Amino acid sequence: MILAIDIGNTNMEFGLYCDDKIKTSFRIGTNREITSDELGLTLMQFFAFNGFKKEEIERVIISSVVPQVMYSVNNAIKKYLGATALSAGVDMPIGIKNCYSHPAEVGTDRLVSSLAAIRKYGGPVIVIDFGTATTFDAISGKGEYLGGAIYPGIKISMEALFSRTAKLPRVEIADPGAVIGTTTVTSMQAGVLYGYVGAVDHIVAMMKKELGPDTKVVATGGLAQLISGNTDQIDFVDRSIILDGLLMIYRDWQAARR
Repeated sequence: MILAIDIGNTNMEFGLYCDDKIKTSFRIGTNREITSDELGLTLMQFFAFNGFKKEEIERVIISSVVPQVMYSVNNAIKKYLGATALSAGVDMPIGIKNCYSHPAEVGTDRLVSSLAAIRKYGGPVIVIDFGTATTFDAISGKGEYLGGAIYPGIKISMEALFSRTAKLPRVEIADPGAVIGTTTVTSMQAGVLYGYVGAVDHIVAMMKKELGPDTKVVATGGLAQLISGNTDQIDFVDRSIILDGLLMIYRDWQAARR
């Protein structure tokens, strides 16, 4: 089995692959102060709960945009799994042409998901990742990473609204069912959700003018399902696209070493 780990600013996601198919996954909050023992024991609980043994792990592969946790992550993998992890973009090249003006500025997760999108869905394709920030990544029909747009995440927007106003409460991000709210809570939910959907629709429409009308749109991240239910711009919701991309990169790395 392959253990793939995507370390983002808000969450760490762990996926177990057997015969190149994801069997199960789980996520925990990204804690920059986490110790290797805390993470290692969490992994052991995950394996025990799902009936897996650590000896079944063939390789651990990682995508990370949070360098502060990598020491603890690597130590946990060595101590509790007896393995050495491979990191995308460091130990394993990411097989996609990066057309950014300053290629090193692009987060590893964006390149990994872009590689997976072009291989799974073809191009041109846009990948929208609804994470701490919402990223829009454009991949050409030739499989080139062209660049994209970065927009404040919906949770950041909601938190800013709560923290900068005296009387507005902290509310759950949910679909209120109508754009005209009849309470403060539903009015906030309507403004944040539908305003956010409007931004998504507009950015995607502008990107399609450059990429072409047949461009596919893939959404991932924790709020992908909620947003996709309120727009017709999203063609696919793929929650495991980064983990799938990690597996693809690992298989490419293996093949190059033969």
